[in-house]
Amino acid sequence: MSEVSDRQALLDAARAAALTAYAPYSGFHVGAAFRFDDGTIVTGSNFENASYGLAICAETAAAIVANLQGRRTGLVEVAIIGGPLGADGQLALTAAPVTPCGRCRQVMNELAQLGGTDPIVYSGHADGYLEHRLSVLLPAAFGPANLS
Repeated sequence: MSEVSDRQALLDAARAAALTAYAPYSGFHVGAAFRFDDGTIVTGSNFENASYGLAICAETAAAIVANLQGRRTGLVEVAIIGGPLGADGQLALTAAPVTPCGRCRQVMNELAQLGGTDPIVYSGHADGYLEHRLSVLLPAAFGPANLS
């Protein structure tokens, strides 16, 4: 596959994950897709809770799934897409990019630091995506190395 088709496959996986989100309170469905260095893609979606503070973001859900699969190293790319569902049941992407919240940046940083990577993060929106390195989104990050 080409770099463009690889990236599109990752964005498509995030979009598919967003359709599985449980978002009855905000109506904002988010999907995240993590690509690891062996090509494996792991996805997650947001899961809201009636006591709002207990909601789980898509990126954190993907990190939990990766951990359950024994993946703690090799994170190379992340795609995040979100928006409300349209009347047709399809995701209506937002005009502004969907970037990870601070907590999710920290969670992704944990995986990145464990594997010594600085993944590219694609933040999807209606007209495409923004591309950043995780280190740009979370500069001077605290991680496992800070504890030794």
